[in-house]
Amino acid sequence: MSLEEQTTDKPRTKPAEVRLEELMNAAETLFLDKGFDVTTVSDIVKKAGVAKGTYYHYFSAKTDVLDALRTRYMDWYLNKIDNAMDACSQQDHREKLKQWCEISVIAYVEKQALHDMLFHQVFHQSSNIHENRALQQIKTLLISGSENKTWHVTQPELTSTLIYHGMHAAVDNLDHSKEYTAKTLGNMLYQQFTQLLK
Repeated sequence: MSLEEQTTDKPRTKPAEVRLEELMNAAETLFLDKGFDVTTVSDIVKKAGVAKGTYYHYFSAKTDVLDALRTRYMDWYLNKIDNAMDACSQQDHREKLKQWCEISVIAYVEKQALHDMLFHQVFHQSSNIHENRALQQIKTLLISGSENKTWHVTQPELTSTLIYHGMHAAVDNLDHSKEYTAKTLGNMLYQQFTQLLK
């Protein structure tokens, strides 16, 4: 085979992970622009530039791609927090909690429209794997802080629920609050949550 033939002999199909990402990106854009209910699978495959059969290779229904987008969002959100906490001193659990509060607010503001579309505008069960992953992250931090005596938490499951849902309610109210802004909320949450950790 000549050098020219080698350089022009490109794969005819994209890798599966690329196709999947393109489908999810197309769905995300359409759900944000048109809304979940109005968007059809035909709209998604047209925007992604693939055949409908390709869509059904990855997803069996429109709700499946929505759930995949929720998983992708949570991966992004939890990874941002993990990275911020990993940058802290290993034993400085108070700084890790502060980073958890700050990054939670920053992440919400950065992708507020996407967050609200995924978790508020479309039916979403409150007890689900996405929420449980977030609760486990803060619960792990609370238990670790108790073990090194940074604080004393006798009910980590309840306390992590209060912290996570308290943060979530506060960021949802950002546009209406007269008490805090996106710049001040992270520190205010940290100050409030430390009162729970005596």
